[in-house]
Amino acid sequence: MHNPVRPVRPVLVVIAHGSRDPRHAATVHGLVRRVRAMRPGLRVETGFLDFTVPSVHGVLESLAAEGVRDVVALPLLLTRAFHAKADIPAALRDAPTRLRIRQAEVLGPSPLLLAALERRLYEAGLTPADKSSTGVVLASAGSTDPEAIAVIADIAREWRHTGWCAVRPAFASASLPRTEEAVRELRALGCARVAVAPYVLAPGFLPDRIARGAAGADVLSDVLGSAPEVARVLLERYDAARLPTPAALGA
Repeated sequence: MHNPVRPVRPVLVVIAHGSRDPRHAATVHGLVRRVRAMRPGLRVETGFLDFTVPSVHGVLESLAAEGVRDVVALPLLLTRAFHAKADIPAALRDAPTRLRIRQAEVLGPSPLLLAALERRLYEAGLTPADKSSTGVVLASAGSTDPEAIAVIADIAREWRHTGWCAVRPAFASASLPRTEEAVRELRALGCARVAVAPYVLAPGFLPDRIARGAAGADVLSDVLGSAPEVARVLLERYDAARLPTPAALGA
């Protein structure tokens, strides 16, 4: 009996921002290990845009030299801001021509990321019973991109509807309000307690600024990091990018 040859799955190349802070790369690698554990047999590589090796270009060159043909490049980003729209496409344009590369969507927004945010708040000491009396600051890195800012505001509104006393967006750079201002606003609203939930993937300069701004809050949760929900979003984005689109199927 003839066994059909199974198509080789594209290699998943996770593209991270990079940071001078060694905690950043350690957290990214921890997340990638969880993705590998969730999808045995899927090859996952990591490349960094800046500060950290291996570079995106170096990873793609190595894959091409091995004879790899198909790659899904996945931006390890929560919003479609400058890096997703400019830096990453530019890096992929410089890839070896023998590679067929599909760029996956950024991670956010996703209901799984909201679940990861809540996981981190509960790990920091809150319980589901605290929701109605707790105000949450959804603290992101910030961006000059209006689309990215609007998405954070939308996520805050959506999260508020799940039962929190209030949810306010805040930004560590480029946009206002800052985390400390949002904490004060929630206090003024009368929330019994205030929690700061960093909507960031890994530690670094801006997450440290968020933490300093959370000094007046009752609870500060950890970065999203290698939360299982984040790993599931990566796999969802990979699957969506590697499968033919309905338009392609009908062509």
